[in-house]
Amino acid sequence: MNPPEDERAGKEQPSAPPQATPRVRRSREQQAPASEAAAPAPAPPRSPQQVKPGARRPRGQQPPALEAAAPASAPPRAPRLREKYRQEVVPALMQQFGYANVMQVPRLEKVVLNIGLGEAITNARALEMGTRDLTLIAGQQPVTTRARKAIANFKLREGMPIGVMVTLRAARMFEFLDKLMNVSLVRIRDFRGTPRESFDGRGNYSLGIREQLIFPEIDYNIIDRLRGLQVSIVTTARTDEEGLRLLELLGMPYARQDGVRP
Repeated sequence: MNPPEDERAGKEQPSAPPQATPRVRRSREQQAPASEAAAPAPAPPRSPQQVKPGARRPRGQQPPALEAAAPASAPPRAPRLREKYRQEVVPALMQQFGYANVMQVPRLEKVVLNIGLGEAITNARALEMGTRDLTLIAGQQPVTTRARKAIANFKLREGMPIGVMVTLRAARMFEFLDKLMNVSLVRIRDFRGTPRESFDGRGNYSLGIREQLIFPEIDYNIIDRLRGLQVSIVTTARTDEEGLRLLELLGMPYARQDGVRP
């Protein structure tokens, strides 16, 4: 007995495979509203005062702005004697000596101040007082000079402190010379001028001062005794004539040829 036609048709025709559900790709613009809705709102940036020192900043956050710097102070004024040298002394020396180049004009190189303290062999406090006086005069901490060799007659051994010295350059040198020539030297009793013959043959000038009281920084009530000092002015002059003219134009109060100054 043959099966019905409907059953045979169902057996002969295979069933169709199940169709897959098509995937729908959504653009980023369509996904953005959902992600934005899910993500929490970003926290407001912390002020520089709230950020702890040493804490790490979140990625993308800029470092806190630096505080407004204090207004810069005015640059220090150039020493008066240096300006005088550039504006008056250099043209005068070039005209007098016929220099072809401005670099040939003599100039000040350094000033050396020295106080000998032979009494420091027996009085240890003399070195302390001499250092204090020279510091006040020069405005710079001096160094201690020591004996290079032993001398039995003076009870001096090698390496013992016997003085203090200081070297001034640049602005401090000009300021000290300005004070020395215009304020200190004129306070010497019966001052008639500095000697003209105190050059060493190479344009360097040496001046001896008997009392440290001529400097306004020294108070008579705090010193233990009167002390002298040696002032050596080192220049680049090649002859004594050039060195003398250089210091004269700067204001050194030289004695006149007859030994009298007005």
